[in-house]
Amino acid sequence: MSYIDSASGASYPDDIARWCGDTGAYLDLAPVPGLRREAIDTGERSIWRYAQAIAVKRSDAVSLGEGCTPLLSRNWQGVPVQFKLEFMMPTGSFKDRGMTVMVSYLKSRGIEHVLEDSSGNAGASLSAYAAAAGMRCRILVPETASYPKIAQIAACGADVVTVRGSRQDVADAALRMSSEIFYASHNWQPFFVEGTKTLAYELWESLGFRAPDNVITPLGYGSNVLGLERGFDELLRNGEITKMPRIFGVQAANCAPCHATWQSGGEVPVPVTVTPTVAEGIASSQPTRLREVVRAVRRSAGAIAAVSEEEIVSALGALARMGFYVEPTCAAAGAGLTQLLASGTIRSDETTVMVLTGSGLKSSERIGQLLNLQPRTL
Repeated sequence: MSYIDSASGASYPDDIARWCGDTGAYLDLAPVPGLRREAIDTGERSIWRYAQAIAVKRSDAVSLGEGCTPLLSRNWQGVPVQFKLEFMMPTGSFKDRGMTVMVSYLKSRGIEHVLEDSSGNAGASLSAYAAAAGMRCRILVPETASYPKIAQIAACGADVVTVRGSRQDVADAALRMSSEIFYASHNWQPFFVEGTKTLAYELWESLGFRAPDNVITPLGYGSNVLGLERGFDELLRNGEITKMPRIFGVQAANCAPCHATWQSGGEVPVPVTVTPTVAEGIASSQPTRLREVVRAVRRSAGAIAAVSEEEIVSALGALARMGFYVEPTCAAAGAGLTQLLASGTIRSDETTVMVLTGSGLKSSERIGQLLNLQPRTL
């Protein structure tokens, strides 16, 4: 296995853990063979059932039983949709899929102390997997991060540090601190995407070894978009599917740099005005892999949508009334699907998957405020 410098194309062996290239640019991983259906370890109930496709030895795995999340068929706006319940992971978000692989790799390379910046979910995930691996962990979070997420991170023994300012200010602070502690950023370290690609494998297996027509996911830094492309590309190259599904990323209109670049028709980042959004988990003004994310969506013939705060809150309530108690960030996907159905971009006769990424239990107070929830008194 080797790292590929995204700026220079230089190749680095993976025997020494890195989070960036000599150029300072983010790293990708060289393509791997993937697997065919007969190589699935059907006795394993985690993402490691696809161990043959993962660029980390199974014997090095640090696992909490992540993956194998339910895929439920329900109607959305009267249209049949498959709901992938990623919020039912060990730490309550899809981040566990990438974190098990990234932490397994880093531990196998002798890393003992890790640093991450997060709006909450990634920090909660890394703190849990670092604890399971016996690694020390420091997490930087915005001072506005929800307390339940901060408590979850701290409970696992991580050193939690709040940073004033925007989500980007938190990322900048982590970059400055990276000279002291290994920067295990899920946005920079490509072994994280090596884990999120298993979402593609699970959808393929759950749908009877076929690909869906469309996959819709909330979009911040883009690890689900990149993981879906990597996983489905491996299946395509192995002849297990005949076409790449269309990938749709959904951003909050208040913070939508990928959408702005998408609309420009190019890949050069377009400056955007950023205002607060209830979808805090995707409030990323300068995504590290923006070009790569936009390119992945274009290759799949998908699109990037932007949804208003009102649309997000409406979708949040609609999902809850279906029994899906998810955080506001997650509801962006529902709002995006509503747009895509209305425009005719997605049709009712297609197989469409909505990825529900994070649990509402992390944001209950905020959800109560947004939906104006008040109990009746007898």
